[in-house]
Amino acid sequence: MLRDPGSEPTLREHLIAAAARLIERRRSAVLTVREIAQEAQVADGVLYNHFANKEELIVQAVHAHVLTMVERTIGRLPEAAGRGDVEENLRAYLNRGLELLTEILPIFAGLLSQPRMLARFGEMSVNTEHGMPLRLVLRDYLRAEQELGRVAATVNADAAATMIIGACHDLVLPHLLYRPPPVTVDIPAGFVDDLIGTLWSGIAPTSS
Repeated sequence: MLRDPGSEPTLREHLIAAAARLIERRRSAVLTVREIAQEAQVADGVLYNHFANKEELIVQAVHAHVLTMVERTIGRLPEAAGRGDVEENLRAYLNRGLELLTEILPIFAGLLSQPRMLARFGEMSVNTEHGMPLRLVLRDYLRAEQELGRVAATVNADAAATMIIGACHDLVLPHLLYRPPPVTVDIPAGFVDDLIGTLWSGIAPTSS
């Protein structure tokens, strides 16, 4: 049974929200029980009444934080097909994807030594209220532009979306895998313009 969105959060939800706030402020999921309890303004032992252990709570909080970041990202994307310039809209998708990954990268870097927590997170859905991840939102945008004739009909929209989101992963994820925390990501000058310019030259509709 779904909880009324206007009702008060349960104590379990309150604890998850408190841990998620700490994660967002610190950009790290390395938290102690005492820190979470202080943020939630409860006694330390209360956490164990609602979670099997601290790790279960932190995984739930990381999930909540990532979902919030994804929703914020999608909220800043072009509103609908047919508006603005397609090439500029694609730049917006790429920029938002890079911002999202660089925001959550340090959090996962701190969890590399805890594979069970990473595996548990991987089992959880991070779909947005739109019901799909960013790559599929971009794919559907491109398909809608195709129907309007603003993207070539011969283009595989799914492949194009994978190229754009995959470029974000290729630039950001090596920092997670090969560099110790704290991690930072420097986006090379011209990266967004060069990538979208190259892609657009291949998917733009041919003039009749």
